[in-house]
Formats: sequence, structure tokens, C-alpha cells
Amino acid sequence: MADANLLDFEKRVGRLASKRGKIAQGYVTSVNHDGLVIARPRRSRARFPVKGLTLTFLALFAMKGFLHANLGASTYNERVGKLAAGTVVEKFGAYAMQADPVTVWVSDQMRSVFR
Repeated sequence: MADANLLDFEKRVGRLASKRGKIAQGYVTSVNHDGLVIARPRRSRARFPVKGLTLTFLALFAMKGFLHANLGASTYNERVGKLAAGTVVEKFGAYAMQADPVTVWVSDQMRSVFR
């Protein structure tokens, strides 16, 4: 019987130590319905901004599609070719701006909507 109580006690002490370590990294307080102030560990947030990166890529493809739709395929490719003949930064820009299947699809969708 004493063994079971000791194991239960050690579990509770472990949970409290874990919670104390999390609270040391940051906490949020709230007031319970009876007026008791409770400190809870702050939720950890994702360190990598997945949503921001996704929105950036979507905006890039929308911009590329818009340019491709307005300029036309031949003019767009000609301008990207001129950009590729420039400096290292311009070559990187030309690589990023080249017409890929997603850009062409977005361009086709924009043409069907705007015409």
C-alpha cells in the first residue's frame, strides 16, 4: 500500500516540476470563478512562420500571373530573358520570375475572369 502512495506522490511531484519549468519560460494568469488567481504556462508558438511564408508564395505567384496575363507570354519571356543577362541579383530575379506551370495557370485564370 505504501508503494502505491509513493508512486502517486512521485507522479504529482513530477507534474508540478514540469509545470514549474514551463511557467518559468512564461505564463498567463487568469481569475477563477471563485476569485482564485491561476498561473498557466504560455502556449508555445511555432517558431517557423508557415502562414507568412505561404502567403508570400501565394502573393508571388499572383503577381507573376498578373504580369504574365497583362504582358502576354512572348513579352513576359523576353523581359525575363533580359533580366537573366544582368548581374547576379538580376539572374536570381529572372530565375524566380520565369514562367512555370503555376504562373501560366494563374495567368489563364486571370484572363478568363478579366476578359
